[in-house]
Amino acid sequence: MLRKLGQVDGGYVRLKDTAPGMLCWPFVADFTRSVHTSYPDLRLRFQPMDTEPTFRDMARRLEARFRSDVRETWTDDEFEAWAHRVFAHQYQHCSPYRAFCRRRGVTPEGVTSWRDAPAVPATAFKHFDLVSGSGVEAIFRTSGTTRGREDRGRHLVPRLDLYRASLVQPFRRALLGDIDVEDVAKVPFLSLIPSPEEAVDSSLSFMVGSAAEQMGARIFWLVSGDGAWRWEAVEAAREGLAGDHAPALLLGTALSFVHLVEDVRGGGAPALAALAGELPPASRAMETGGFKGSRRRVSRLELHRRIQEVTGIPGHRIVNEYGMTELLSQLWEPILLEGPESRGLHRPPPWLRVQALDSMTLRAVPEGEPGLLAFFDLANLGSIAHVLTEDVGSVQGGRVRLQGRTAGAEPRGCSRAMDDLMSAASGG
Repeated sequence: MLRKLGQVDGGYVRLKDTAPGMLCWPFVADFTRSVHTSYPDLRLRFQPMDTEPTFRDMARRLEARFRSDVRETWTDDEFEAWAHRVFAHQYQHCSPYRAFCRRRGVTPEGVTSWRDAPAVPATAFKHFDLVSGSGVEAIFRTSGTTRGREDRGRHLVPRLDLYRASLVQPFRRALLGDIDVEDVAKVPFLSLIPSPEEAVDSSLSFMVGSAAEQMGARIFWLVSGDGAWRWEAVEAAREGLAGDHAPALLLGTALSFVHLVEDVRGGGAPALAALAGELPPASRAMETGGFKGSRRRVSRLELHRRIQEVTGIPGHRIVNEYGMTELLSQLWEPILLEGPESRGLHRPPPWLRVQALDSMTLRAVPEGEPGLLAFFDLANLGSIAHVLTEDVGSVQGGRVRLQGRTAGAEPRGCSRAMDDLMSAASGG
């Protein structure tokens, strides 16, 4: 489904709510002439085929595989076989993606590796409803902080059980892997992320809530959906932790930790300061996200120093998670199990593969060299598995070292891919 069309300007389409002077990807002339400026909310609907039997069967098999020991290595042959099935399924059942692939001259018959399947730019989730399953159980939305909350991508998820199955084992291993399995349920979760009931379109909130539910852990939601402290939850957490010797798990985004530090240091939140200062020994933290769109910017090392200052959690127990709304799988620093030398390296689960691409040509760069990161995520069976991001990093031995986001305008390679996608969907 093509969404958010705006006025035609010199053969380009200017999307609603973009900054003045910002022209977006070119459409073919016939299509742009057909867009009337009186209908800025025109929606072009692509009806999915009846995919339920095939989709349900593939999803159940993947869910069972995801729930096996995440330490098990998937062979290249196993991953490639699954990748080809998923690509063929999405080629058949997602009309915009099929048109995009045909424009690139790629069909399932000609694909020999997951790398050959065309990667869809993450920005496409702002303009298309990319669905390869039957029905939609949830819609997760991006933060939209760069160009405003109205310019938000959305990931339509036909089957939440795929997400539940894909998140739990990597989450447990990264954050609780040093704790005996029978003791995991004793670890209380203290969340600086709103609950999924209050943030229904947040994939991060869903991940935290689902992980706690699947592990049988107590969870205290310390922040409301509008970003305010839930003081009754802060007090309940203090009482719940009193005399508790099990380590606590503190979860938040980089910005939520900045607020925690500022409010504790400010002296106006004694209950919060008491909770932060009373965490049991061996407590740990999950930190995710960055400072995109915010005036608050500190280095990661400085942020971790401040977190340790107010909570007592040392840097080697602060685990960074890399995830995005457009992917149902996450990558984790293995710092708890492998020590500080693994800081900055993110390990994907075995059902996700990564490559770094040249930003101009979208060809793979040599291992260890920086490029735009593209992820092939089997958990994205119900949408699009191969996603091209604007994040820069290098890949070494299957692990990712992040280097930040592309500054300024969309990288040329991403722009070309987006142009191809939108032109293909319009029939150009």
